[in-house]
Amino acid sequence: MRRFLVLGDPVAHSRSPVIHNAAFAFYGLDAHYDAARVDRAGLDEVGMAIRHGELAGANITMPHKEAAFEISDRVVGPAVTARSVNTWLREDGRLVGASSDVPGIVSTWSRMELGDGPAHLLGAGGAAAAALVALSKRSLSISARSEAKARQLLDTVGVDAVVTPWSEPVEAVVVNCTPLGMHGEPLPGAVLETATGLFEMAYGPTPTPAALDCRRRGLPVADGLDLLVAQAAVSFEMWWDLPAPFETMMLAARK
Repeated sequence: MRRFLVLGDPVAHSRSPVIHNAAFAFYGLDAHYDAARVDRAGLDEVGMAIRHGELAGANITMPHKEAAFEISDRVVGPAVTARSVNTWLREDGRLVGASSDVPGIVSTWSRMELGDGPAHLLGAGGAAAAALVALSKRSLSISARSEAKARQLLDTVGVDAVVTPWSEPVEAVVVNCTPLGMHGEPLPGAVLETATGLFEMAYGPTPTPAALDCRRRGLPVADGLDLLVAQAAVSFEMWWDLPAPFETMMLAARK
């Protein structure tokens, strides 16, 4: 049996095991996917287990995407620019780091019809790095609790964006690249007051306050589960070289 994990802290809330196990069942694959809460040392251990063939692959979520980049023996695709890895696979005994975040964001943005207008990112971690790469062809702004971290991220990724105060309202699609909302927290200040839509990367057992607010106002919304399934589909295809059963995965995510 081929074994896969999603790694994070926290990770108990993750819908990834349900999504991937549904995809494995769709094809009758001899495989299983679990969640594991790990610290940096645990992340290193899982990387070694993949190198040795004890695990077939893994997804990485907050707060470990930048560390996963550093641990990888080789990094491919848009993960190179983002310096953020959320998918590990094994190739000739080496740990290969990739990003399903970037293509997942691109496909979700298109599928949910969020338009070609400006985007405003909240956060300065690995998720924000992937969003910068995915959305680099449009007008961008970014804010984080630490303005210095936001500027450092822009320098690292090499994408142009205007840095704005953390809670300032913006006329753009707000892209929440933080965990805010997972436990019912609102987004900062008045950031959604003049928003034209919401791309919510966070998700929890119920819709986030930001998603509920924007839907109530008739704005287009891509929620965290929309993105999670898109990411999962990309990872599945990396591991198996089979078309992802997208509808099966989406049904599993929303049960």
